Amino acid sequence: MARISGVDLPKKKRIEYGLTYVYGIGLHASRKILDATGIDYNKRVYELSEDDVAAITKEIRASHVVEGDLRKQVAMDIKALMDLGSYRGIRHRRGLPCRGQKTKTNARTRKGKRKTVGAA
Repeated sequence: MARISGVDLPKKKRIEYGLTYVYGIGLHASRKILDATGIDYNKRVYELSEDDVAAITKEIRASHVVEGDLRKQVAMDIKALMDLGSYRGIRHRRGLPCRGQKTKTNARTRKGKRKTVGAA
C-alpha cells in the first residue's frame, strides 16, 4: 500500500484517482503531478514501485501545499476574516452560510435543528 503525505492510498484504484485521497489534491493537480513525474495515469496504486512513490512525494513537497499545512492555512484564513470583522467573518462566527445562500427556508446544515418560536 502506498503512503503519500501521511495518507494510505486505496490499492486497487488508478493512481490518478488514488492521489485525490490526499487533502488538497484534486484530479487536475493529480494529473499534473503524474505528468511531471512521468508515471502513467492507468497504473494501479499497488503497481507503483518505491521509486515511483518517492518521485510523487518529492513532486508534491516541491509544488503543492497538502494535508496538515493546508488545513492550518485555511483555518488561519477563516480566523483572519473573523478578526477583521468582515461580513464573511461574522457569518463564520455565527455558523451561517457565507456565500450568499438564502437562509429563510434552507441552510439547516449550518443552522442546526429548528428552534420553534412562539408555539404554546
